[in-house]
Amino acid sequence: MPPRPLRLPRRSRPKVIFVTLVLLVPSCLFALYNHYLKITYFFRPLWDKPPQPFSRLAHYYAENVSMDRLCRLHGWSVRSQPRHTFDAIIFSNELDLLEIRWHELKPYVTKFIILESNTTFTGVPKPSYFNQNRARFAFAEGQYVYGFFPGRVRNRGSPHEDPFDLEAAHRVAINALIKKAGISNGDLLIMSDADEIPSPHTVKLLQWCDGIPPVMHLELKHFMYSFEFPVDYSSWRATAHIYDPSTRYRHSRQSDTILSNAGWHCSFCFKHLQDFVFKMTAYSHADRVRKREFLDHRRIQKLICKGDDLFDMLPEEYSFKELIKKMGSIPRSASAVHLPAYLIDNADKYRFLLPGGCVRDSRDELRVFTI
Repeated sequence: MPPRPLRLPRRSRPKVIFVTLVLLVPSCLFALYNHYLKITYFFRPLWDKPPQPFSRLAHYYAENVSMDRLCRLHGWSVRSQPRHTFDAIIFSNELDLLEIRWHELKPYVTKFIILESNTTFTGVPKPSYFNQNRARFAFAEGQYVYGFFPGRVRNRGSPHEDPFDLEAAHRVAINALIKKAGISNGDLLIMSDADEIPSPHTVKLLQWCDGIPPVMHLELKHFMYSFEFPVDYSSWRATAHIYDPSTRYRHSRQSDTILSNAGWHCSFCFKHLQDFVFKMTAYSHADRVRKREFLDHRRIQKLICKGDDLFDMLPEEYSFKELIKKMGSIPRSASAVHLPAYLIDNADKYRFLLPGGCVRDSRDELRVFTI
């Protein structure tokens, strides 16, 4: 005789069903949420419309071409002397890119303006990375104006404050710092994030030419994880302004005009794996960290060497053609041509940013941040 199947007493069955539902429902809902995000991104071309296209300015440059000739090629005229130039950023933890940026732009910038806080945009306490590493930037001593913004710390267990509100507060604070730097009407003001680096010849062009638009965006070539993974030319948030009393620091659309191929934007371009974790939990899109394992060092290392997305998300595109074209891994590039000169001149120090350097330093312990 085969053994009889185990049957629960009738009174116990509702309890078992209830416990099973309690255990299964959250995981099922979470799985549905993850699929919902992917489905939403995939069908974005159906429910979202692209912004108005930019009016693109052709950008002319070649070595040993005179500034007078370059200005005239753009339809502008050359000045008798360059404009004073101010470069303003809000800083988080991009120490390597900041060092490259300042070395690259130092000959052309009157004052660097840098604001940092003791909290992230998500309200999590953080070190003042720049202030703790000032010795590293001694080469620019006297050429930068530093400001500290006391952030609002989110209480443990309380709901997340909207990170875009905290980000906006930072951008208001930097306006006072820009004035403190001594800017005057007619000066050139560059506004961008630390990892959005205008090329030196772009800055030189804008400070030497008369007739340039009073506000324009700078199209930057977008890279992910290093200069080995070029994505596209979709980076547009960096701006150049001819300063006047109405100028305000913003990181959003401010003009319909954009100057083509004006520099580099290197997203998540860090040497240490812990810095990837920090940014993933710190920036305004920290809600994309949907699973704790997203922060695992081994997973991050594997993804950045493959050119895959850290958040397991589909590309944010407005057409199915672009979305399908960008699905999957970012193709590698073996080219290290037309990159920042300071980066190439110090290739041994910044090997992790160049082709073949995807393996990161994991010696430091993982910093734990509350999601």
